[in-house]
Amino acid sequence: MKTDTLFYEIFQNFPRIFFELIDCDPELANEYQFVSQEFKQVAFRVDGLCVPLDANSHRPFYLIEVQFQSDETFYYRLLGELFLYLKQYNSSLPWQVVVIYPTRSCERIPSEQIMGILSLDWVTRIYLDELDEEANSRLGVGIVKLIVESEAEAVTQARRLIVLTKEQLRDRDSQNALIDLIETIIIYKLPQKSWEEIKAMLGLDELKNTRVYQDGRAEGRQEGRQEAKTEMIIAFFQQGLSISQIAKAAKLSVAEVQAILDNSST
Repeated sequence: MKTDTLFYEIFQNFPRIFFELIDCDPELANEYQFVSQEFKQVAFRVDGLCVPLDANSHRPFYLIEVQFQSDETFYYRLLGELFLYLKQYNSSLPWQVVVIYPTRSCERIPSEQIMGILSLDWVTRIYLDELDEEANSRLGVGIVKLIVESEAEAVTQARRLIVLTKEQLRDRDSQNALIDLIETIIIYKLPQKSWEEIKAMLGLDELKNTRVYQDGRAEGRQEGRQEAKTEMIIAFFQQGLSISQIAKAAKLSVAEVQAILDNSST
C-alpha cells in the first residue's frame, strides 16, 4: 500500500484524526466529508479533499497532499490543483491547503514566489517527526505518527496506542476499528512479517479470538461499507455530478441513489 493511499484510508474512515492533526476540534469531522477528487479532462487526482457537508456553511474546504518524497516541482503542481479545482467546480468556499511530510528534509521550495504563498495562514505544513509531546499524547496524532516511526520503535508505540484506544474509547466498534487501523499500519511497515506474527507482536491473539470482537467486526464491516457508499454519493452530488453518473460510479440504480440523497437531506 502506498503511503498516500494509507493516509487517505485513515482520513476517510477516521476524519477526526485529520482535525486532530491540524490542531482543530475533532468534532468538526461531523460536518465534513473526506473524498478523493479527480479533475475533469486532466490527469490530476489530489490525495484528498475534506469538504463541508453543508455547502452553505462557509466553512473552508481542505485540500490535502501527502508528500513522502522530495520533488522540486511539487508546489507548482499543488497550487495548480488548487486553482484548477476552484475553476472547474466554481467553489466559493474558503480554502485551506494541508501538506503532510514525514520530515522537513523531504520538502523542496523552488522559489521565493512559492515561499510567499506558503507563508499564508491558508497553508499548513506538517512535519510528522517534529510534532510536540502534547500532540503525541492525542490518540489520533499518535496513530498517524506511527507511519514514520522506525521499525524498532513502531511495535512498542503500536502496543501503547492499543492500550490508549481501550482506555479512551468506550464504543466497542470504534475500539475495534482503530485497533484494526493500528494493525494495518504495522503490516504496512513490516511487510516481511506474517499476519500471525504481527498479531502476536501486538498482543492481539487473545483479543481477536473473543466472540465479542468477532461479532463486533462482522457488524462493523457491514455498516462501514454502507456508510462509505452513502458518503461517497453525497460528496459526488455536492460536486455537481448527475444522478445517473453517480449511479454508475456507485453501481446502484438511479432510484437507489435518489433515495439515499432524499434521506440525507431529511
